[in-house]
Order: sequence, then structure tokens, then C-alpha cells
Amino acid sequence: MQLHLAGWNEYWAWNFTDFADQDLLPARVLAQHRYSYSIWTQHGEADAEVAGALLYRAGPGDLPVVGDWVAVRQYAPGDLAIIHEVLPRKTKFSRKVSGDATAEQVIAANIDLLFIVCGLDQDYNLRRLERYLVAAVQSRAETVVVLNKADLCADAQARVAEVHSIAPDVRVVAITATTVDAATVLSAFIAPGKTAALVGSSGAGKSTMVNQLLNTAAQATQPTRAADGRGQHTTTHRELFFLPNGGLILDNPGIRELQLWFQQDFRQGSSGAQLAVDQAFPEIEALAQSCAFRDCSHAAEPDCAVQNALAAGEIEDARWRSYLKLRRELRHAATQVDPNLRRTEKERWKKLCKGVKRNQKRR
Repeated sequence: MQLHLAGWNEYWAWNFTDFADQDLLPARVLAQHRYSYSIWTQHGEADAEVAGALLYRAGPGDLPVVGDWVAVRQYAPGDLAIIHEVLPRKTKFSRKVSGDATAEQVIAANIDLLFIVCGLDQDYNLRRLERYLVAAVQSRAETVVVLNKADLCADAQARVAEVHSIAPDVRVVAITATTVDAATVLSAFIAPGKTAALVGSSGAGKSTMVNQLLNTAAQATQPTRAADGRGQHTTTHRELFFLPNGGLILDNPGIRELQLWFQQDFRQGSSGAQLAVDQAFPEIEALAQSCAFRDCSHAAEPDCAVQNALAAGEIEDARWRSYLKLRRELRHAATQVDPNLRRTEKERWKKLCKGVKRNQKRR
């Protein structure tokens, strides 16, 4: 069956049960263009558009994206297919849309493995990597950090050790994407029928990796700018590729700005926002278990294990500040999707303001 080439299995067959009686067919989104999609059906590749009813009722994060399994109506092989439903996503990697708008942008759906790609040149940044790791925790996908351009680094293994120090439970590899060995290293992570996605900055080497995995120049590539090491947007749209070993790889345009978005299905309320950050900062989470108070904010409470570790120099100050920043950002994002939490935060600020005013009057 052609669908199995795109990762179809019993899990997706079970999720499609409700649509099977509606004269709809399963398909997977391979590529997303401005007004259309390329999908993979039981008859092979086809063009598709979204049904008007789905466009009307779907929110920004609910429309089909690359990797989604969808229910389509197609009257004959080769005809334009119409996407009527998006199956519930098993995993997703998403961010807040760029700019001031408050909405979710889903970058990759139903991925089993997330490759976070970072170049060992001017692209290397541990604080940015921490941000990606928080988003990866929410995605629920398995994560591998890929340090590319090892040939440009005097001590690539030292960089691997640095990443391991902030992400001890995440696998980290150092490669040079322009070599054949890179394909061997990466393909070992992608089992047949599984889907991997590449995310990272422009110029990190994602498209070069895809070309190595496919053993063909499927994706255009450009060198980074010599002046500042910044990448140039070469990949202009997301696309899912079939690999020779039976797996799939999803290439993404470079991400210039990764603003965190709270995934409501990860965990309800502010506790879920804090949990996502804690899991990306495991040493802080471990210390917090020893705090005197269960709800310790690690600010001014007595017998705070985290503050004691900071005073002893056991936690790097830059990492601590990154932890606080990401926790605030994700909590704010959680208030945008959870009305109850938004009301709670509003009441909390009202009480704080009243307290400040009372103190001012006493003076």
C-alpha cells in the first residue's frame, strides 16, 4: 500500500476510523505552498487544496501543515484533492508567529525525531539552543542536537561536551554535512517508516544534510555570508522527502526568531509551562526537589536549594538568567491560550498593584 511509504500504520488507521464512513481518503501532506499543497495518497502524489468549510472554522494553528495526516476527497487518481479534515496530531513543533500577532505557527507535524541543527561557526549559541530545547520538549518528539561544520571548529568534541552539560539526556553528534559520513551518522537515527525534521538557523546546513541523505541535489544550497557568518534563506518552503532506507525527512526554512508558544495539549495551565522549561533545564529541576517549599519560586524563600547552588557557583549565572527568561516567556504564552490562567494572572497583578499603592500611602 502506497500510504505505508509515508508512515501510515495502525495508529493512523485507528485515528482515521471516524472519516472512513464519509467517503474520505487518508493522505499525508508532503509540501505546503502559498495556496496549495502536495500530498501523498494511496495512489501516489497529488495536488490538493483546503475545503472552504475547513478554512472557515480552523484557527491559525489548525490548518494543514507538512507532516499532517489529512482526510481528503479525490474522485479519481490525478484529480485535485480537497482536504476536509486534519487528523489529531501525535507531535508538533511550533512557535509563536513573528511580530506582535498572538497566534501559533506549526512548523512540523507528526514527527518522530527532531534534529536541532547548529553550525559550529558564528551560529553556535548555547542560549539559543536552550530555547530550541524547550520547544522540543513540548513537541513530544525525540530530540538529537546536530553540531554541523565540525571541520571549522578547532575542538568539536569540546562543543559536544558543552551541549551535553546543558542537555545530558539528549543525543549530540558533530558532523560536517558536506561529507558522505554525515548521511551515515544521520540515517542511523531514522528508522524505516519514521519521520525526522530538521530545524535551526539559516545557513546551519539543513538542506545540505537533506541532499546527503537523498544522495542527490534535491535542495538548493548557498554559503553563509563571509562578513558575519549569517545564513541566507535558500529553502523557501517546508517539504517532506522519502529516504532510501524507508524513513522520511522534513526540511524547513531557517528560523530567524523562535518565540516560544505554549502547546495547550502539553499540560494545562502554568504548571505545564514551568514543566516544559524545567525539563530543558534538568539540573535546576533536580535541585528544586530539595527546596524547603514545594511551590518555591527560587527567589527569596528560605532554604532554597537553587539559590544555594547559585551562591556556590554550581549553576552558571547566564544559564540561570536564561531559565528565568524562558519560564516568563512560556508562562506569558500560556496565558494567551488558557483563558482561566489569563484571569488568574490578571487578578494576581491587581493584588500586586494594590499592595504597592498601600505601601506608598503608608510612606
